Parts: sequence; C-alpha cells; structure tokens
Amino acid sequence: MTPTNIALHQKSRLLELTWPDDVVHSLPCEYLRVYSPSAEVRGHGPGQEKLQLGKENVNITALEPVGHYAVKIVFDDNHDSGLYDWNLLRDLGDKYEEYWADYLKRCEEANYTRKADGQVI
Repeated sequence: MTPTNIALHQKSRLLELTWPDDVVHSLPCEYLRVYSPSAEVRGHGPGQEKLQLGKENVNITALEPVGHYAVKIVFDDNHDSGLYDWNLLRDLGDKYEEYWADYLKRCEEANYTRKADGQVI
C-alpha cells in the first residue's frame, strides 16, 4: 500500500504519512533513524542489530523517492543508507508503541539515559 500523502514537519521532527485507508502515522525522526533498514543499523542477519544511541535531536534533511515502492530518508547526522519501503513504513507506524517501548528498554539495558528534550545525561 502506497501512502497518499507524506509530509515532513522539520520543526517538530515528525514524518507524517497518510494511507489510503485513512490511517495517519506521525513518526518521530529519532524513531525512524533508530529503526533504519540499513545494514549499518540492522546488520546482515538476526542478532547483528546495532543499538543506535544519541539520536534524540536527529532530523530529516531530505526525502528522495525510490521508484514507486520506497523513500530514501536523509538524516542530518549524514545517515542516508536505508531505503524505507512502504511496507516497512506502514509496519513502523502500526507497531510504533511496541517498537518504541522495545527501543527504550534496550537503551535502559545499555545504561543509556534519554531526556525528553533530547539532552542526554
């Protein structure tokens, strides 16, 4: 399923996707960055994932269409190697609560403390 609208809100650091079934997902840039489909983040197989830390203030500088199936997201930390296909973006939106809770749990397990304003302590 292809989104009917994609809007980048840089000031609030959100990527908003509207889907044909009228579902709207507002995905934080940090969330998209830490769940990048790139090999740098996901590894080349199960168990090779690399926890991304210190991405609280990351923003998106560009969205580049890739055919009719994906978008390349360019982040201001120079990460641009993941292609976000529509199925991945829909999954990230539909399971946001679950995935975000898992990310926060992994941060805690790594003794990494986040602050809501993006400053790490």
